[in-house]
Amino acid sequence: MTGRLRAPTGRYGGRSAEERQAERRRRFLEAALHLFGDHPGYRATTVAALSQTAGLSTRQFYEEFRTLEDVLAALHLEVNGWAERAVLDALAAAEGLPLAERVAVLFRAYARDVTCDPRRIRITFVEIVGVSPRLEEQRLARRARWVDLIRAEADAAVARGEAAPRDYRLAATAFIGSVNGLLHDWSAGWVDASLDEVVDELVRQLLGILRPAGWHPGPG
Repeated sequence: MTGRLRAPTGRYGGRSAEERQAERRRRFLEAALHLFGDHPGYRATTVAALSQTAGLSTRQFYEEFRTLEDVLAALHLEVNGWAERAVLDALAAAEGLPLAERVAVLFRAYARDVTCDPRRIRITFVEIVGVSPRLEEQRLARRARWVDLIRAEADAAVARGEAAPRDYRLAATAFIGSVNGLLHDWSAGWVDASLDEVVDELVRQLLGILRPAGWHPGPG
């Protein structure tokens, strides 16, 4: 299959072709979250199984996507988009709070979103890994957005005199790896702690990076 089939055009049942296409796409992505994020997983799912779960035909699948990899790519971006919106909304509401409280708000928002459905964690941290060079590039690019968010928060804290001045590029990259690993392990039941305890530990780690021993806050 070298390309998508052409989708129907015109109005039907009071809905436009664009509305019907958006609904079909949403049903395929919801089915993918169920199959890829739970059982049997991305690698064991077929186009036929995905279409059946979505309540649609394989022809309709090829009107929306070329391959199952395209579905996984779209779902991975969507799951990350949900988490990013949750974090940005929380940070906007936390404007003006001291650094420690602002960091806690950030991680509580992120943790609540990615752990509210175990399938989201599986898509983000398990199913996407090693699928193809294209998806590895997407995964790393999406992780880089989280690194950039941490760096921006760190730089803003430095400007306010709440954090030690330094280049936080490597520290933010290493820290995001810790966040992803800890939340994945907690979700898998490998960490004997509550989610609040996990978030508190992440807050302590980041504050330790931003405020090393011997450093004291100063004016912005």
